[in-house]
Amino acid sequence: MKKTISVSSGSATLDTNRRNFLKLSGVGLALAGLALVGCNDDDDFTIIDNSVFDLGKGDVGVLNYAYALEQLEADFYSKVVNSFYTGVSEAERTILTDLYHHEVIHRDFFKAAIGGAAPNSILPTLEFQYPNVDFKSRTSVLATAKALEDTGVAAYNGAGKYITNPDYLVLAGKIVSVEARHAAAIRDLINPKSADFSGDDVINAMGLDLAKEPKDIVTVAAGFIKTPFTWKERGI
Repeated sequence: MKKTISVSSGSATLDTNRRNFLKLSGVGLALAGLALVGCNDDDDFTIIDNSVFDLGKGDVGVLNYAYALEQLEADFYSKVVNSFYTGVSEAERTILTDLYHHEVIHRDFFKAAIGGAAPNSILPTLEFQYPNVDFKSRTSVLATAKALEDTGVAAYNGAGKYITNPDYLVLAGKIVSVEARHAAAIRDLINPKSADFSGDDVINAMGLDLAKEPKDIVTVAAGFIKTPFTWKERGI
């Protein structure tokens, strides 16, 4: 089935060690290597658009899917750190800046990886919009960050089964582990020293992070993506 989506246009309590871990985990990922080769062309996962862009088939499609989400997160945090909300604390400023740098690393990682493995299949730089976000409001910014981070973790978990190259799967596992730390950090900013970092809304009865299918993630992300696109649902 093909669907068309066209979108028109407190104080922190995280300690220094946790902030340093966030920073170092991003650097470690950047040093993991960008040489992704041998993309698989099976059709288990496909998002297509003949007039705007084609995310591609198989592993290329999954990598482009992740690239689109990382573009969104990097763009969001760039707006946050370039004009922090009113009353931001130094600890919050540090954490959000670290998250921004991580998302830029993730975004650039996928761009370089896909560009090296399948240069004719990489999607373009996307345009985004935030009609319901007040970037001067702490509550609005952190609520949006929470939604994006939780969605990102669920997206990686749900797309993992469509990856056929084990090297890609390992790298995706490393990235999602960092994204899960982002989600926990944001939740702690919103509700300090609580159990929200592993709330029932993100952890299932088996004690595992939730996994969501691409069709469900696209429905959420579409509200932020200004670039129109179509996607093809295949058995999911």
